[in-house]
Amino acid sequence: MESWFEGIADFHARFAHRFGRSEPRERALDYLTGLLAPLERKNGWTLAEQVGEPRPDGVQRLLNHSEWDEDAVRDDVRDYVVETIGAKDGILIGDDTGFLKKGIRSAGVQRQYTGTAGRTENCQIGTFLAYASSKGRALIDREPYLPKSWTGDRERCQAAGIPDEVPFATKNEHLKWMLQRAIDARVPFAWVTADEAYGQVKHLRLWLEERRVAHVLATKVNDTVTTTGWAATRVDTLIAALPRQAWKRLSGGQGAHGERIYDWARVAIRPVWENGFGHWVLARRSVSDPSEIAYYVCYGPVATRLKDLVKVAAARWAIEESFQVAKNECGLDHYQVRLYRAWYRHITLAMAALAYLTAVRAQEAAKGASVTTKTSSYP
Repeated sequence: MESWFEGIADFHARFAHRFGRSEPRERALDYLTGLLAPLERKNGWTLAEQVGEPRPDGVQRLLNHSEWDEDAVRDDVRDYVVETIGAKDGILIGDDTGFLKKGIRSAGVQRQYTGTAGRTENCQIGTFLAYASSKGRALIDREPYLPKSWTGDRERCQAAGIPDEVPFATKNEHLKWMLQRAIDARVPFAWVTADEAYGQVKHLRLWLEERRVAHVLATKVNDTVTTTGWAATRVDTLIAALPRQAWKRLSGGQGAHGERIYDWARVAIRPVWENGFGHWVLARRSVSDPSEIAYYVCYGPVATRLKDLVKVAAARWAIEESFQVAKNECGLDHYQVRLYRAWYRHITLAMAALAYLTAVRAQEAAKGASVTTKTSSYP
């Protein structure tokens, strides 16, 4: 128990200097400890009770009014993740997740589709960047999605603490911002992956190519690509023309229900490959239902093998697992804040809690121990 709390305190000390005064500095440690505690809900009231306070005023002050730099803390968390699980073959993964909410005043909230619920709900949406390696996975960046119904109503924005200079931005633009921050910070990685909501957007693929960032991005069945004959061809047409022997049965790694076994195939595209990089369309076919095929547009070193592309495509699930652990164990979606900056602050501290759990798992795995991500292991 003592070593667990000492570990949290040591981790907090890495970014304690981001808090100008002792009160928010100590409050942040309490908040982080509460997020890692075995509480059913981790909101202002329960976190206050965890440290023996009758009301959540101090917690709310930390998120809403205290002076501290949440973006600098985000960067410290990212650097900690790199230090503990970083690897040169790491993978950056982009995705978004929903936070179901009531009312209309929380920054960015509206009725919109969220994969979290699988339907249209009143919610906020956050775009995230995860980092994954053989040692673990964690969230390293975040942006709240502000619909046009918000950015087009500056009075409403001001009431939620959204600065006038904050523009409307798509989730794809968010992903570019977060990837650029990772590139600028020299985060070690070899590939980027994301689902078709991102991969079908051609300007994102071009943006990555301009920076020579290798990627495997899911795309829609009717997406078109330039083939070796300079023709624009649908991805499903290209894959349908492949001979039977082009398909290889490969594992995408362990999933919640065991190994993820699929049939995979790829076909080279683009008439010109430059700077030692090539382009492919990759397909994943269900073993039980061959009509169920997913498609990916890929860009990477010419020596890239089929199994390398499969590994990257399968790694996308690491961000789903990160969301699950962050929500279930670190209170990522338990917040009760309305202000724009308070959202960033809670999410950043929840990401910090996840980074700490990830580091503990990696350290114990290195020792050959079996570690659970459940907070039932919390002393």
